Amino acid sequence: MGKTPVGRSKAPTNQGKSAGARRRLMLWMTFMIVFVIWAGYTFLVQNAQISDKSSHLATQQASKEDTLKKLEQLKYEVSRLNDPEYIGQLARKKGYYLPEETPIQVEESGN
Repeated sequence: MGKTPVGRSKAPTNQGKSAGARRRLMLWMTFMIVFVIWAGYTFLVQNAQISDKSSHLATQQASKEDTLKKLEQLKYEVSRLNDPEYIGQLARKKGYYLPEETPIQVEESGN
C-alpha cells in the first residue's frame, strides 16, 4: 500500500523544496530591501536639490523684480528728457539760464 523505496522518505523531499523556496524568498526580500533603500536615497537627494533650486529661483525672481523696477524708473526718466520744461529745470539746477532770465540767489545768514 504505501511502501517507499529504501533511502527515500517523504520528509527530505519536502525539506528540499522548502529550502529552495526559502532561498528564493530571501533573495527576493534582499532585492526588495536594496531597491527600497536606493529609492529612498534617490528621493532624499532629489528633494534636497529641488529645495536648493527653489531658493535660488526665489532670489533670481526677487532680483528680476528689482531690475524691472529700475528699468521702469529709467524709462520714466528718458520720457521726461523729451519734455522741454524738464530740460529747463535741469539746466537751472546746474546754473544755466535763458538770456532774458535774471537769477535770484538767496544767501543764508550764518548766526
